[in-house]
Amino acid sequence: MSEIKERALDVHNRLMDKFGEPIWRNPLPAIDELVSTILSQNTNDVNRDRGFNNLRKNFPTWEEVRDAPENEVIEAVRIAGLANQKGPRIQKVLRQISDERGELDIEFLKKMPLDEAHAWLTRFKGVGPKTAAIVLLFSLGMPSFPVDTHIYRVTGRIGLRPEKMTVEQAHPYLEEIFPPETYYAGHLNIIRLGREICKARKPECTVCPLVEICDFGKIQTH
Repeated sequence: MSEIKERALDVHNRLMDKFGEPIWRNPLPAIDELVSTILSQNTNDVNRDRGFNNLRKNFPTWEEVRDAPENEVIEAVRIAGLANQKGPRIQKVLRQISDERGELDIEFLKKMPLDEAHAWLTRFKGVGPKTAAIVLLFSLGMPSFPVDTHIYRVTGRIGLRPEKMTVEQAHPYLEEIFPPETYYAGHLNIIRLGREICKARKPECTVCPLVEICDFGKIQTH
């Protein structure tokens, strides 16, 4: 395990040299990030933000979203795609949180152990490991490592995870091999690498900062 941890740190350092310290958008309150991340499923960032902003424009408070007619919420988030699923899913999560907590605020998760906070979030339908990890890392500052399709693909190609490991298994595994202080930058920089260089169909291995330590890359460039 020590060898793979050294390799993970090497990956992080090489990406920092290439891309620098990444800056994500301004952190959202945890409940906002939860809704935003549900909207982000199976769509791009632009349409996610359009759906989120349209939802907030039509319903200025989360209580109004929770209590609105279902068809109005669906229409508000239509631009984000899969609106017939995402609209009711958001409302159901908001109702469940209200019923349990008496208010629409999940900042209390910061005081919980990470595994308990993660388990609390993933009980809700439509909130998987990635959604929970994004809320915990970016809104609550907790050491969680979200794994999206880019991170899953890149870590598989460069040999940071076992080839047959599932996406769900990759979350705790990558949390184990990367130092917690690298989660924020590591997550964002690996995604950037996956979007710009280590693409699914036509990876540009010749300009990749990881090609020297990537078995996949070495095969592609010889």
